[in-house]
Amino acid sequence: MSLLARPSVAALGAKTMQRLTLLASRRPSGPGSDAASHARLPEFPRRTGELTVPTAVAPARATVYLPPSRDPSPPVHVNFHGGGYVMSLTELDDPLCRFLAAEAGVAVVNVDYVVAPQHPFPAPPRQAYEVVRWVAEHAAEQGWDGARLTVGGQSAGGGLAAAVARQALVAGGPSIALQVLHYPPLDLATNAADKRASITRPMLRPWMAEVFDTSYVPDPKRRSDPLVSPAHPSDTADLTGIAPALVITAEYDLLRAEGERYAERLRAAGALAGYHEVAGADHGYDGKDDAKAREVYALIARQVRAATRGEDPAGPPAR
Repeated sequence: MSLLARPSVAALGAKTMQRLTLLASRRPSGPGSDAASHARLPEFPRRTGELTVPTAVAPARATVYLPPSRDPSPPVHVNFHGGGYVMSLTELDDPLCRFLAAEAGVAVVNVDYVVAPQHPFPAPPRQAYEVVRWVAEHAAEQGWDGARLTVGGQSAGGGLAAAVARQALVAGGPSIALQVLHYPPLDLATNAADKRASITRPMLRPWMAEVFDTSYVPDPKRRSDPLVSPAHPSDTADLTGIAPALVITAEYDLLRAEGERYAERLRAAGALAGYHEVAGADHGYDGKDDAKAREVYALIARQVRAATRGEDPAGPPAR
């Protein structure tokens, strides 16, 4: 057994990552800083407000991105950031949130959810679901349309979006028009060392995945839980009726295969809105490649708009 498979060692590694991430975010400029994220895709203005959502796990702070349209009650998209379930990288998704607010015409709720090892599974998906339910139930007082609701996320955030959709299926609501799963981890039951990327040195290394997986779900026996590993063969539940999904993977990503498997599972259940593999890209590509980010964000915006406004996803998004 690898040392990183020991919860105490993984937790130490995760907390070190958290400290380094916090230091990077506070730099005036440079890669990893909040300012750097805010400066990307400058054609999309930043119109935001703050919100705190009460949940049984802990209050969840969120940034709300407002669309430029005059729609008095726009649809709402709830976004969950990436970070291996251990890093709070909320501002890294700022360019995506601004893009979706402008191009999909939605209010975007960017959630700062609890992370491991301080809050291991099942706290993050439970909180994420409660946030989405609150967003739907309190829509009128917030100024958006909770009946036109979508969810999504990048990396670990995509895993949480999938878990939210699964909980909504089991609980009978809220109704979710689309789940956007962007290079998500969907099979933590398979050891990271047994996963294969199509390049020698992928961005997400097996040792990193082991730190993330062990911190998030310390007990290996719990990693086959449907809210953690819906792409693992052990999950055979009927997914008929789950929210339609747009699944996006990256060609070189260590997680590509599990994203593909889950897309096929959703297709079989009649719940695949679309599958797209980003050619020549690795995990987290959109954090550095603005050209590819714009291309894929436009695809996401078209799908979100189509799901919430009944428009053709093949057409250009209108502001």
